[in-house]
Order: sequence, then C-alpha cells, then structure tokens
Amino acid sequence: MERFAALVQRPDLDIELDRAALLVGDWECGAVDIERYCHVLDDMAAAAERQRLLLDELPWSGARALGRTLFVELGFRGNTADYYDPKNSFLREVLERRTGIPITLGVVYMEVARRIGVRATGVGFPGHFLVRVHEGDDGLVIDPFNGGAALSESDLHELLKRVVGPEAKLEPNLLEPTSNRQILTRMLLNLAGIYGRQGDLFRSLEVLERLYILDAANPRIQRELETLRRRVDGLN
Repeated sequence: MERFAALVQRPDLDIELDRAALLVGDWECGAVDIERYCHVLDDMAAAAERQRLLLDELPWSGARALGRTLFVELGFRGNTADYYDPKNSFLREVLERRTGIPITLGVVYMEVARRIGVRATGVGFPGHFLVRVHEGDDGLVIDPFNGGAALSESDLHELLKRVVGPEAKLEPNLLEPTSNRQILTRMLLNLAGIYGRQGDLFRSLEVLERLYILDAANPRIQRELETLRRRVDGLN
C-alpha cells in the first residue's frame, strides 16, 4: 500500500497510470516487477509505431495501428467466458493472459497509445468503459473489450440502452474524459463488487484501504472501511 500511495497521492496529471494500475491486485499476486511490465508495454508500443508508419497516410492511422497491433497481432480480447474473475482487473494478469474487462483493456490501449504519441482518454461510460482517440479536433470512440471496434453515435446509444434501459438518452457528459484517479477508483470498485459477492472480507479490506488512499475525504469510504476493519479484527 505504501508503493500505491506514493504513486497516487499527487496531482492527477502526475499519476503514472500504468505503474499505479500494475499494483492493483498485489495483495493476491504478490509483489509486482513494475519495470518488467512497463517494458512489455514499451515493446507493444514499438510494434504499434511500426504499424503506424505503414498506415501514416490513412485517416486515424494511430487508432488503426493500435487496433491492428493489440487486437489482431497480439490477440487482446474481452474475457466473455469468465467476466468476473478478479484477475481481469489486475493489469499484470491482463498483459500476461491478453484478456480482461473493458477498463483494464482500456488502460492497456491508453498506455500503448501514450507511448507512440497518440492522445487517448478514458471514457467512463455507464457499465462499459471506453476509450476516445483524438486526432485534431475530432474524436473516435473505441471499445477495447470488443476488438477495438469504433463506435458511432448510434452504437453508443444502443450500448447505453442495454445498460441503463430503453429510455436512456445519450448525453454529452457521458463521453467526457475520466481522470487517472477516477480510472483507478473504478478498477477498485469493480473488485469491491466481486469480493463483496464472494463474501471475502480480507480481500475487500485490501480494496477499501486503497480506495481510501485515493479518496480519503469520502465519508462513505471512511465508514465502510471502519466497519470492515472491525469485522476483520473480530475474526482474528
């Protein structure tokens, strides 16, 4: 937790998303070699950059190169067989297994994009994390969980209706960029839901401790953390 705190207790733009995300799950997988996995991302970026040079004259060459590299050559995919496996939320496991959930695949996409100079921001869409690639004043919304497919406004509306209900309206604020802190929080909240359903108090406590590090002023997190600490202490 000290390593995690050192990475996230700073201004949002100074948070190194790849390094912080790699520490999510260290309570279960053991100490992570951050440099090793950052080099894995570097190698992926080198492959994407080679693709971009080949596609340079096409529109959205960066998004095309990222899609071809990550989802065709390297085979990253959404884990539809076991969506609620906690490992889908551990970036190191996603890099090893090349499967995950929307938000971790989105982090892979954004971090490879950053390394090749393509601006890509997270989109905290309800129930399904997305990525927006920017080219000049234009933006292209990408779904990393579904092979990097580009989504039209109609596609986004249909996705929203499946998640929220048939009366849902696609408002502009739903596509606003998410901060690094919000991304890490959402990753941890996904795990909190999984561990909560499993009744796993000890792993739930690990998650809440990190959520508290991210947002110590949040009274709900404070209350839930205090309650869970008392429950765990009662088991010892």
